[in-house]
Order: sequence, then C-alpha cells, then structure tokens
Amino acid sequence: MKVPKLTIRGRLTLVYGGLFFLAGLLLLGVTYVLMSRQLSDGGTFVASFHGQQGSGPSSTPPAPGSSLGYVAPDSLVTAQKAVDGARNSALRALLTQGGIALAVVGAAATAFGWLVAGRLLQPLHRMTATARRIAEAPAADRVLHQRIALEGPHDEIRELADTFDVMLAHLDSAFDGQRRFIANASHEIRTPLALSRTLLEVALDADVATPGERQLATTLLAVNARHERLIDGLLLLARSEHDVVERSYVDLADILEHVAEPLDGVTATADEAPTTGNPVLLERVVQNLVDNAVRYNVPTGGWVRASTSTNPDGTVVLRVSNTGPVVAPYDIPGLFEPFRRLAADRLVSTSSGAGLGLSIVRAVTRAHGGTVTAEPRDGGGLVVTVTLPGA
Repeated sequence: MKVPKLTIRGRLTLVYGGLFFLAGLLLLGVTYVLMSRQLSDGGTFVASFHGQQGSGPSSTPPAPGSSLGYVAPDSLVTAQKAVDGARNSALRALLTQGGIALAVVGAAATAFGWLVAGRLLQPLHRMTATARRIAEAPAADRVLHQRIALEGPHDEIRELADTFDVMLAHLDSAFDGQRRFIANASHEIRTPLALSRTLLEVALDADVATPGERQLATTLLAVNARHERLIDGLLLLARSEHDVVERSYVDLADILEHVAEPLDGVTATADEAPTTGNPVLLERVVQNLVDNAVRYNVPTGGWVRASTSTNPDGTVVLRVSNTGPVVAPYDIPGLFEPFRRLAADRLVSTSSGAGLGLSIVRAVTRAHGGTVTAEPRDGGGLVVTVTLPGA
C-alpha cells in the first residue's frame, strides 16, 4: 500500500513543530541541570555542619558557655533526608509541570505554524488555481488572457508569479497570431481562387473551346472547388477557435432533420435536444459528421445512423455512426487533427475532403463547452458522439 506523501504545508508545519519541541526539550533539560546543581549546593550546609559536630558515638557536646549549640547526629540525618526529599520533589515537579507546559505550548505552536504555512503558501495556491483554470478549460488557448497579477514584496514567489504571467502573455500572443494568420491567409487565397473559377467558367462556356479544353476546364474547376472548400474550412476553423459570445436557443433535432432529409441512406432519429449556441456553427457540426459518415461509408450494403437525445443530467447528445472501413483505436486521435485522414484515404483527390471536418467539429464543440469522442465499431466504421450543455 502506497503511503501518501505530506503536502508542503504539512511538511512545513512538521518542521516548525519539530524544531519547537526540540528547542523546548533542550531548554527543559538545561533548566533541570541548573536547578539540580543549585539545590545540591543549598544542601551542603547541613552536610558540612554535620561534619563539624562529629558523626559517631565519640561525638561530644561542646563545652558549657560555648556559642555553638549542640545538635544531635540523628537530627542532622533527618534534616539531610528532608533536604534531599525536597530537592527531588522540586526536580520532579519541574519535569512534570515543564513537560505539560511544553506539550500545551508546542501544540499551540504547531497549530500556529499550520496557519503561518498556509498564509505563506497562499500565492502558490493562487498560481495553481490559475493554471488549473487554463488546463481544465474546453480550449486552453482561449483563456490564456488570464493573469495571476500577484501583489506584495518582490520575493521569490512574486518573481515566479511574474515569470508565469510573462509566459502566459507570450503563449496568448502566439495563439492569437496563429489564428489571425490563418484567417488573413485564407482571405488572401480566396480572391485568386474566385478569379480562377470565373476564368474557367468563361472558357468552359466559350463556343470555340474544343472537347479537350472543356474536359481540362471541368477538371480544373473541380480542383478549384476543392481548394475553395479547403479555404472555407480554414476560415471556419479559425472562427470557431474563439468563444461563442452571442448564443441563442437551438434544438439539435431540428438541425439533424434539416441536414439528413435530402440525403439517401441516412436514418435520423431526432429526439428533442435543446441547447444554446451559434446556430450556423452547430449546423456545421451536424453537417460535417453526417457528410463524413456518408463519404467514408462502404460502397454497398452500408448504412448511416444519426440521432439526438437528452441525458438525465440535462446535457444533449448528437451521435452519428456508419459502416465504414475498420479503424484502429490508435488512429482515432489523429482524425481530429487538421489535414489528417485515414491511411487508406491520404491521397489527394477531388472527391475526398480537405481533412478539416472533424477538426472543425472538435473546435466548434469546445467553443460551446462540450466534448466530442469517437469509437470504432465492430466490423468497421465509427461512432462519433458530441455532448453539449443543455439549454
């Protein structure tokens, strides 16, 4: 059985309490030695007086008229025993009372050390809370604007907090710059693609075009259309990386019926699934999942099933499954990365997608505070499940 380790606060408290008890025991020991010596020196008077009077049967009383009174030997022995008893009682009382006082004050000092350790570690708890909020956010790059902003003396903890804030600022700037680059580059590329499509359409409609030129123009138009879909996907991906500020009531059942109605071979079970969010982005989630299930289905004898429902905890679920190629479990995480496809579908063609479908699904789902998972089906295909907060 693994013994749990003490926290830093517990270890600091243990050190404080241990040092206090060690110092108290040392002080009590020194006091005991000094008191023992002092009391021993006080009892030497009886012993010396006894020596002067004599200590045996041959002892004789002083001469008449002497200033020194006669003391019997038995009385001296009794006095010495009384002095020794009083000294031992005082030393025992010192140890007993001192031990009790040390235990009480030590317990109070340990409790005070616990409070002091918590106070000293409070800035670290603040840093931990900030890091946890970023790590547990649906998309961590969207909460990088948070800062610790620790106040107080410029000590080691303040320096650590300031360094953490600088790191967050650099990461926030890097992610924001990446999103802006994708959006700007996509807009810049769309213009020549639109011009190219126009020229190809004009050439295709020209009366002087030969059959070979028409065939070439048709192929180039298909390639151009695929590039346009790629750019649109990049724009949507960059847009979905931001938080959804304006939300409205959306029923995923309505979206599923709208998407699946014109498609053959798609079985839709649209139960009520109310949520809030951006209707356009949520429609794109359903559209991408259904399109992927249709595109990667088996050529004959396959099926695509899509359904929406509401869980007992209030969350809503969109589930899409199909009968497609066998997918290894270790390939599933890569399917949600941009431009990633299955090994059998990595060749670029005009009919295949751009590899952004599931990436957009994941980005939009995270922007709405939900999760998306995928599991391989026995016999081939995938079961993709999207869970979103309820309305």
